[in-house]
Amino acid sequence: MSRLKAFREQQNLTQEELSEKSGISARTIQRIETGKDPKGFTLRALAKALEIGENELIYKEFQQEKVEIIKDNKEPQEMVLINYSFLKIINLSSIPFIIIPPFNIIIPLVLMFTMKQNNSLTKQLISLQILWTILAPIVFMLGVFLKLGNQFSLFLLILIVLSNVFIIIRNAIEIDKSKSLYYKLNFNMI
Repeated sequence: MSRLKAFREQQNLTQEELSEKSGISARTIQRIETGKDPKGFTLRALAKALEIGENELIYKEFQQEKVEIIKDNKEPQEMVLINYSFLKIINLSSIPFIIIPPFNIIIPLVLMFTMKQNNSLTKQLISLQILWTILAPIVFMLGVFLKLGNQFSLFLLILIVLSNVFIIIRNAIEIDKSKSLYYKLNFNMI
């Protein structure tokens, strides 16, 4: 599958709709989807219409990874496309809601389904937030039971929140850098 076709289908556009949106003929779009590289004005118009960077259409490594889900009968059942830009948005969507723990899980879950990114990396990101949401109150309560004072409790709370911010930002950097997660679990909670 060509990069252009993957991005077009991800946005639920037909070739004709993309043609109208970009001003590029449907025939040219067909040629590009069958292997011809877009250049110049065509590249800029298509990238602008799809709201992606020009380099995402011509980048030598495919920006979306195809993952085969194999059932017991060893036949590929489903191809899942991972859009790393969407993955990064889902990851970073937890930051504004770190102070309200259920939302740091709910918002990424909603984004996962609306952006159609139901893949193992997204599930790992959300599972990591679920694990943090479970462990953060436990660590805080243990700190309170030590009775080291209000300043220690405040320091511990800030440290817990900053640890999640660090995990989220570090994963975002790793998604950009190597298309994987820095902090990941060996299992999914969803």
